[in-house]
Amino acid sequence: MTHGEVMAMVAEIGLPYAYHHFAEGESPEPPFLVFLYPGADNFSADGIVYFRINRLHIELYTDLKNPDLEESIEAVLLKYGIFYGKSETWIESEKLYEVLYGMEV
Repeated sequence: MTHGEVMAMVAEIGLPYAYHHFAEGESPEPPFLVFLYPGADNFSADGIVYFRINRLHIELYTDLKNPDLEESIEAVLLKYGIFYGKSETWIESEKLYEVLYGMEV
């Protein structure tokens, strides 16, 4: 997926979002999304990158656990044929849940 296609997919989720982070003081009220490319796992052949594979993280931040919202995000990912992993953590300092969707695009 290109960056433009990723942005279109994230926009389709219908929540406020930003690449990597929101500017200081401009974070919207939860729920919101942040997405980033934390690395790559490219496939090589003959000493060159034969096929680019970027890792993509989509992070959902909520102040309350929201399984319905998670299901709607997962429906968008499945619509785009994305295989994803999922984890969750509580960020005590922010008083927010983070649900992390990890995938390759």
